[in-house]
Amino acid sequence: MTRLLVAGLLIGLAVLFAALPANQPKPEIPDSPVNLRGLFVGPDAAADAATTAGLIGELADKIEIDGQKAEPRLKTGVAFDDLRTAARDVRCNGQTLGSKHPRVRDAIKAHLNAAVGDSGGEVDADRRARWVQALRDIEAAAEAAAR
Repeated sequence: MTRLLVAGLLIGLAVLFAALPANQPKPEIPDSPVNLRGLFVGPDAAADAATTAGLIGELADKIEIDGQKAEPRLKTGVAFDDLRTAARDVRCNGQTLGSKHPRVRDAIKAHLNAAVGDSGGEVDADRRARWVQALRDIEAAAEAAAR
């Protein structure tokens, strides 16, 4: 009787473990020139990565839409940075995620410098498109880091 009970228990456990989902591998990092996975740290890492993705994606949207106007409002790299700072202040209550995650800040800065340079001067259509693409790359990398 005891052997039947043990055998039944083992069979039940085998069925249970077979029914459990296998560990899913993390999604592949998107084909992007920037990788933020593993750079967000601490208990709020995923939430901060999601916030970064949302904020950067919104900036890309606004800069792209502004560029489609007959007379764009955002005409310089300084204006893009001012918009970023204002959006961050509103979205993050004046706190900077860069101070909380300096490795993320440094990776984003390096990517932006490589993609668009560090000039705050006039932005033509080509440079605006490079800004938007660079921001989309960061958005995708932050989304991947949030998963």
